[in-house]
Amino acid sequence: MHDSCMIPPWDACRVARGEPGGRPMDREALPADGRRRIARTDVLLADPRLAEAAGRIGRGVVKAAVVAAQRRARAGEIPPDAVADAAVEALPPTASGLRPVINATGVLLHTNLGRAPLSAAARDAVAVASGATDVELDLETGRRARRGRSALAALLERVPRAEAAHVVNNGAAALVLAATALAAGREIVISRGEMVEIGDGFRIPELLAATGARLREVGTTNRTSPDDYAAAVGAETGFILKVHPSNFRMTGFTRGADVAELTGLGVPVVADIGSGLLTPEPLLPDEPDAASMLKAGAHLVTASGDKLLGGPQCGIVLGGEDLVRRLARHPLARALRVGKMTLAALEATVRGPRTPTEEALHADVEELRERAGRLAARLRDAGLDARAVESEAAVGGGGAPGVVLASAAVSLPEPCAPRLRRGAPAVMGRVEDGRCLLDLRSVPPDQDGDLAEAVQRLTR
Repeated sequence: MHDSCMIPPWDACRVARGEPGGRPMDREALPADGRRRIARTDVLLADPRLAEAAGRIGRGVVKAAVVAAQRRARAGEIPPDAVADAAVEALPPTASGLRPVINATGVLLHTNLGRAPLSAAARDAVAVASGATDVELDLETGRRARRGRSALAALLERVPRAEAAHVVNNGAAALVLAATALAAGREIVISRGEMVEIGDGFRIPELLAATGARLREVGTTNRTSPDDYAAAVGAETGFILKVHPSNFRMTGFTRGADVAELTGLGVPVVADIGSGLLTPEPLLPDEPDAASMLKAGAHLVTASGDKLLGGPQCGIVLGGEDLVRRLARHPLARALRVGKMTLAALEATVRGPRTPTEEALHADVEELRERAGRLAARLRDAGLDARAVESEAAVGGGGAPGVVLASAAVSLPEPCAPRLRRGAPAVMGRVEDGRCLLDLRSVPPDQDGDLAEAVQRLTR
């Protein structure tokens, strides 16, 4: 047996901290040079805290944390007798590799952080849906039922002008399904000014061409009139596509055709509104919404669920019953369908109280200033260079470009930024003018305590 195994490292830690349960260190456990050796992996895994975690999140996850802590000890970053504590501290809350992050960037819908955070109602619905549910079963008759029928009903209640609804796995998938079902081998008429890139190198023209449809470009980059569309519509036209350029703005000598100007051309008009508003949002008057597009005459509207709607990642299709049925019965619909937990979260988002996204969007700036002042004072008391400052937040997530939201932030020295990202929970701020800003518009008020504790740990 290795000398280091004669006294478990957690007992040594208790002795070092003066905690009960420790026992005097056996001098024979030390090698000749007087330095403690790093305990073996199997000894560390026997630590009651790590053993409990292994049963909860898996032995492999716990072992990886132990090995990482041993590596830190060999590198001299931590004492050998602190390996077990370091491993416990590094354990993820679940067996998933995803880590919780406090979004203090001031970007409400941060794409790299998963866009919209779910409401408490949606999280509760997901927890229920994680077990056996009646997602495709009628409990009254014991027979198969329409998948996600209550979520679809919730969408139609919110947007009464829609005759039918369908849900797929993201916004791009909704557009792909429409193009495949309505225009494969035919033409989609689209303005050159709306052939946009939607992120991560994906472009609307390439996405649509991959479905087998042909693009009929009309107008110019900055100006397209209703006459341009009318001249292009013919026997080969599958539909006219209107794409809202949600991640950029074009100003100056511009002209675009509204949906209402295109509905009398004898072909379906599909409006891709992108950001996911079901109804108008007064704070964002330039953002289109599904209800208004359908009122203007759009035959189909496609949108994302995880942007301004504030729900899970999904693609929403609303419109005429015949067209929606064509999409829903297309073979590709099976490949793009969503799971029961997405349906549950979507329904709870649509039916439930205001989402975190709505709360952040409508947050009172004076209350944000007061929160920043309290947090900065608490952090100064802990010895940190913290200041409450004015800030500017953004919607993000490919929505409302150019809209500036007045906000307030806690300003810290710039070196705090990477250390906060590596903490538990991780805190993501932004760096401006040599300072790390923690913008509170994107932080729910009930996370202020967690945010303060995460920053205070920098002093330990």
